[in-house]
This record gives sequence, structure tokens and C-alpha cells, in this order.
Amino acid sequence: MHIPESLQDLADSEAVQFLKRPKTILRIFAGVFSLIVFSSLLTDGYQNKTGSSQLHCVFNSNNVACSFAVGTGLLAFFSCLTFLALDAHKSRIATTRFKTAFQLLDLILAVLWTGTWFVCFCFLANQRQRSPPKEFLLGSSSTKAAITFAFFSIFIWIFQAYLALQDLQNDAPVPYKRSLDEGGVVLTTLSPPSAASPINMPSTGPNNVNYASSALSPYLTAPKAPRLVMMPDS
Repeated sequence: MHIPESLQDLADSEAVQFLKRPKTILRIFAGVFSLIVFSSLLTDGYQNKTGSSQLHCVFNSNNVACSFAVGTGLLAFFSCLTFLALDAHKSRIATTRFKTAFQLLDLILAVLWTGTWFVCFCFLANQRQRSPPKEFLLGSSSTKAAITFAFFSIFIWIFQAYLALQDLQNDAPVPYKRSLDEGGVVLTTLSPPSAASPINMPSTGPNNVNYASSALSPYLTAPKAPRLVMMPDS
């Protein structure tokens, strides 16, 4: 089947190639999972009990659990958006040090978010297990969604840490590479000329030392031996 030229150009465009990268796909999934966690708790995470009008967290009436999950999901969501924007402009970064610092920061944050989501999952699962049954009329689906996608976020950030580590290893500068290259150039320059290469003979001229020495008087260049002279008798 023939593909139109416009669609082929769209498939080969920089934006489509950026969206097809594994790191970009993982960041999008991590952002979506974070969005589900904090949005589900913001909508149905706080409810009132049957005999009270005050709002309580659906996780064992522990407001710390809901606040921690909402804060984690919100910060992780903005972190994904920020790094997506930085990844889009990463090709325009010419400084090697800044690129290495960005990759190192990406690795550190991915490890930190992996640990944070693991703590969040364990905390939410523990509080839901301790919650009395049928204490709240609604909110069971929100608690399940928050726990489920908090668990999925752990593996998403583990994969992101792995990809960040690979990028850091692949783009790491080779130590002393520039010095070795410069040394090779110097050795090549100082190497003796080969037999096949023509040797430039100095040309004779008024400003040349050979010319000046040859132009001198033969009496100055080659002194004559002394001659014996017979003196007449007086």
C-alpha cells in the first residue's frame, strides 16, 4: 500500500520520533499514573461519615495518608512535565557538562521517586487494610485506583532510572581523550619524512648562507700554504 508523502513526512518528523522514544513513553505513562492517583483522591478521597458532616480521608480516616498520596502524585506529575520539556530541548544543548548534569539529575530523581512511590503504596495499602468496613458510603473505587496506580508507578520509575543510567554511561566523556588526540597529532608532525616523500632542498640566493660563503674570495675561504723565498747573498 502506498503511503502518501505528507503522512510519510509526518512519521519522519522530529516530534513523532521524540514521542516514539522509550524514555518519552515512560514519562507519559508516569505522568498519567500520577494524575490518576491525586485526581481520584481529590474527588472521592475525602468524605464524611454517616453520623458526621466533617470530611475525613477514606484511608482509615487518616488525613496524612490522603495528603501524602495527593502531594506525591502532584509533584511527580509536574516532574514528568518538566523533564519532557527538557528532553525536547536536549538536542539543542551544546555544553557537555550541562548535558551530563541533566542526565545525573534525571537518574537521582528517578531513584528518589521509585522509593517515594514504594512508601506511598505501602502506606495506602496498610491504611486501607485497617479501615473499618462500610465506614464510608463511597470512595472504595478511589482507594483501589490510588493503590493500584501507585504500585504501577514503582516499576515505571525503575525503568526510567535504568534508562537514565544507560544514557549516562553512553554519553560519559572519555578521560584524556583530547590529550591523546593532540599527542597523536604531535607525533605525526614530528615523524621523519619517508623515502618516497620529496625533500625540499634549500635554494641558493642572495639571502642564503651557502650562496654567501661561495661568493667569498678564494683567498679567504682557502688560505694558501707559505712559500719559501731564496734571498740573494749580500
